[in-house]
Formats: sequence, C-alpha cells, structure tokens
Amino acid sequence: MHVEVKKFNTKKETYQYLNEQLVLQVKDIKNDVANMANASSLIYLLLDDLNWSGFYLMKDGALALGPFQGKPAVVDIAVGAGVCGTCVAEGKTQVVKDVHSCCNHIACDISSASEIVVPMYKNGELVGVLDIDSPIPERFDEEDQAGLEEFVDILMKYIF
Repeated sequence: MHVEVKKFNTKKETYQYLNEQLVLQVKDIKNDVANMANASSLIYLLLDDLNWSGFYLMKDGALALGPFQGKPAVVDIAVGAGVCGTCVAEGKTQVVKDVHSCCNHIACDISSASEIVVPMYKNGELVGVLDIDSPIPERFDEEDQAGLEEFVDILMKYIF
C-alpha cells in the first residue's frame, strides 16, 4: 500500500497520521512479522531525524531482534541490559535524551544520540519493545512518548 510522506506543523498531527497509516497497513494482514516490518518502516519513513526503528521480542526470557529499519543491530539483549532491557525490567517507556550519559546503553550505531523504547503488552504480558534511535540529542519528548505508546497500542490489536 502506498504511503504518502507528509510534513505536519505539530507532532500531534504527525502521530495522528502515522497511527492512521498503521491501521491501514496492518488491519487485514494476519502475518505478525510483516506487520512489525511495515510498522517499523512507517516510523522510519514518517518521523524525522531517526537512524533506527524496530522491535525486540521476548524469547526465552530475553529480548531477541525482530523486524527493523536501520543498521544491523544487537541480536539478543538481557532483561535489565541497555535501554531496551531496562524497559522490560521496569515495564514502562524509557526516554533517553542523551545515550552517551546512559551508563548501560548498548550502541548499535555510534551516531545514535537519543533513544525511546516503548513496552509492548498483550493480555497483560510484556511481549517485546519498540525501540527507536536518533542521531539528534533530546530528539524524543512527552509528545513522542504519547504518540508512540498509542502506536504500540494500535499495533498490539493486530498482532500476537
């Protein structure tokens, strides 16, 4: 399905469009991998100043790399390790304004400067995380958190 790249005046408008496009991409597809691949692609395409967007999924008590856009990434992350593992351990969204000041940051791309990780819950169980990196310090804020948490909530209605 064709996605028109649009620029909006506010983050709220951007996330509204992103989330509308997500529904159009995944609503009739019964393939979780394809849906996560398209979801990560939408984020990478429609949000500015990103260098990585993708998913890590819980497997055997740790995070395993899932569909993503960007440079090759770490394949396995232990619970509590890095920003993604911390998200799992705490069960809540992590917004890191400067990854270089984060003592346990796992760098897949040395140009990353900020990161946001959103937990993915299905029927009360944490099944993975959405991880997004940016080369811009302080790229992510409360508006991004709200928009991406809604994005994950929508996606979880269609996968798993």
